This record gives sequence, structure tokens and C-alpha cells, in this order.
Amino acid sequence: MRRVLFLAYHFPPIGGAGVQRSVGFVRHLREFGYEPVVVTGPGFEASRWTPVDRSLEGVVPPGTTVRRLPGPPPPAPGAWRARADRWLGLQEGFFGWWENGVEAAAQEGPADLVYASMSPFESGAAAARVAARRGIPWIADLRDPWALDEMQVYPSRIHRRAERRRMCRVLRSAGAVVANTEEAAGRIAALPGLAGTPVVPVPNGFDAADFAGPAPGRTDDAFRIVHAGYLHTELAAGGAARLARRVLGGADPGVDVGTRSHVYLLRAVASLLEADPSLAGRIEVHLAGVLSDRDLEAVGDATVVRTHGYLAHDATVRLLRSADLLFLPLHDLPQGRRATIIPGKTYEYLAARRPILAAVPDGDARDLLARAPTATLCRPADVDGIAAAILRELGRRDRGEPVPALPPWLLEPFERTRLTARLVTVFDGALGAAEEIRPAAVAAG
Repeated sequence: MRRVLFLAYHFPPIGGAGVQRSVGFVRHLREFGYEPVVVTGPGFEASRWTPVDRSLEGVVPPGTTVRRLPGPPPPAPGAWRARADRWLGLQEGFFGWWENGVEAAAQEGPADLVYASMSPFESGAAAARVAARRGIPWIADLRDPWALDEMQVYPSRIHRRAERRRMCRVLRSAGAVVANTEEAAGRIAALPGLAGTPVVPVPNGFDAADFAGPAPGRTDDAFRIVHAGYLHTELAAGGAARLARRVLGGADPGVDVGTRSHVYLLRAVASLLEADPSLAGRIEVHLAGVLSDRDLEAVGDATVVRTHGYLAHDATVRLLRSADLLFLPLHDLPQGRRATIIPGKTYEYLAARRPILAAVPDGDARDLLARAPTATLCRPADVDGIAAAILRELGRRDRGEPVPALPPWLLEPFERTRLTARLVTVFDGALGAAEEIRPAAVAAG
């Protein structure tokens, strides 16, 4: 069995969106002839983005080698120091700690391949150095498309361009690059210096076992709208600093991040209650995930909202399957411009087989959900469209109409076993290419 050094800072007992992809692959790699050796962080960090989810530890196959960097990680710098570091292009202490720790932890034992789940994007440089030292290929898996991500904000246009150059420089040494959407894969493949590098889309997905068995029962009759995962309300309220970054070209002027939140959903619900007060008490909005202060401010005194905080993954799945409508918001873009991402929750929403209200721009997410009979689409900032979709789905439920069946051909390609098989073809290709190069290099020497 081949061994792959699996670099993933986000790994159980840490939970959250960034973990699901990595733990899903580790769960199935042995079935395809690869033994993962996980190199990860200490498993705890006081951060909104790294909640603890002990339930995911049970998903990691018994006997999996997990090498943890000693913690705690260096603390984040203060606001002024962080601002200075961003402007000067300096690495925060965390990133140096992570890169150096990965290199040290990845030296022990045999390995055939290095795989880096990114972010943090500094995992790429560490993986490249480990691979070069050992004479083996490495694979870059971009969970988000790094400097091509329209959600990313930099101090200025100069910093954005510098980050893109760094991205190209790091990825150039990879045996292959994995992206999680077709759109991102196409844009990455077009970067300077990557013409000869395979760029393969392997999307996020779901584990069928997580959705096995009957859906949980309910004792109430409320129309339950559920959003699971992070909201990004604070990105829409950056004040003078964000305005300055937009003026200086660090923030993409075509992106409205405010729609990737619950703000427009709550406006739509408020408009429905104002138009028909009899709906009061019938509609509930459930928010599962770590909420920021800005997220809570946007809730205000809305009595329809139920906040759950961070839920363990199995509890989140139960909540999804109990929903009357799953809400999927994305940032807004000008008509015709395509988003580079599909939120990871999209696939679990589909697997829950519940109705979906997708307030999304053009892009792969919209293309996928347009084929799903369970999904209703509208533009991200379309409050009237969101309200109309809620009313339609409420009426359908009240009439006792069943939820449309989801065709197997739409859902099955995103089951995690199949996705792991696709990832393994990338591994095999990189190892095959490396074997072809080595004899040629020996002959040339």
C-alpha cells in the first residue's frame, strides 16, 4: 500500500467546513490502496474558524497515523501589528510555526506522495519543500481558489497581484493541482507557468452513511428554514478600512459580500409577516454555526430566529433533514460573471433531500442546483424572489405535496467514496509521471 503524507491543519477534533473534505478523504483512502499519514495542528485553537467537534474523531479510521504539531499555535498579533504585517507582506507567527512544524513532522517514515489541503495556503510551500527533499511529488488541493477567490480582500491591488504571483510560484512545483469547482480549475489552469501542470476538479461532497436511515421526526408544525455553516455579515460592514481597500484595488469592486449572510433572508421574512400577520409564529429561521457579533446584530430582535451555535456534524445533519427549506446564500456578482466556489454545504443540502432556496449568482453552484428538482433559484439580493420562494414552498407543504425526488444521477457523483476515487486517479497520475521522469533524469546524469 502506498503512503501519502496528508497535510491538513483543519482536522478532527477541529470541526467546521474546512474539515469535512479532509476527513472524508482520509475515511476512504485505504479502500483505494493509499495509507494516509496525517500531519495536522494540535487540535485546539481559540478561533471562530476552528470549533471543536469531537464527533468527527469517530469518523477517522482506527489505526490512522496522526502527527500533531505541538501547541498552542502562536497567538494572533494585535490589530495594528496585523495591519502592518499585511501591508508589508510579512508572515504572521502562525504561518511560520505551521510551515516549520509541517516540515519537521513530515520527515519521519517512508512516503510516496505529499498531499496538501489548503488553506492555510502556506501548506503549499511546506509540501513543496518536503517533496523536494524526499524526491517525491506533491499535490495541491485548493479548497478555495487562493488569490483567485473573489471573496479575498487585500490591502491594495499591488498586494493582490503579489499574492497571485506567490500562488503561481508555489503551484508550479506541484505534480497536480486539485480544485473543487470546474470554474476554479479553468482559471487556475490559465495561470502563468501552469500550462504543463494537470489541474483537476474534485468537488466537495457528502458521505452517504451520514444520511442513512429515516429522517428525524418533529412534533411542531412551524415552517422551518435552516441555514448551516458560516455567515459573513462582518465582511459587508468593513467601514473605512474596507472602503479604502476597494479604492486601492484590494477588494473586488464587483463583489457584494453582504448577500452571503442571513440579512436578505430576514428582510424577506419580515416583508411576508408585514403583508400577512397570520404567518407570525408559523415561520422559523434556524441558524446553526458559530455566529459573529455582526451576525447577531443582524438578527436583532427578530422573533422568528432560533440560534443553535456550533453543532456537531451529526447534529447538523439531523437539523438539515428536519428542515422544510434549506437556505443557501452566496456573494453577489454582476450578471454573467461566474463565481469560483460552491459552498461545501451545498452537497449535504442535496443529500438531505429537502427543498433548497439558493440565492446564488451565475457559476457552478447555480448550474448544479438548476438541475435539482428540490431547488428554487433567485439572485442573492432578490428579497422579493426569496419571499416568493418561501411562500411557494410553504403552500406546497400545507397542501401535503411531497418533496420532489432527487435523481440518483445528480447526487451520486458527489458521494465521498466516488470523489476519493477521483482524487486517487490524481495521485496515481502524479506518481506515474514521477516514475517516467526519474529514469530520464538518471540517464541524463
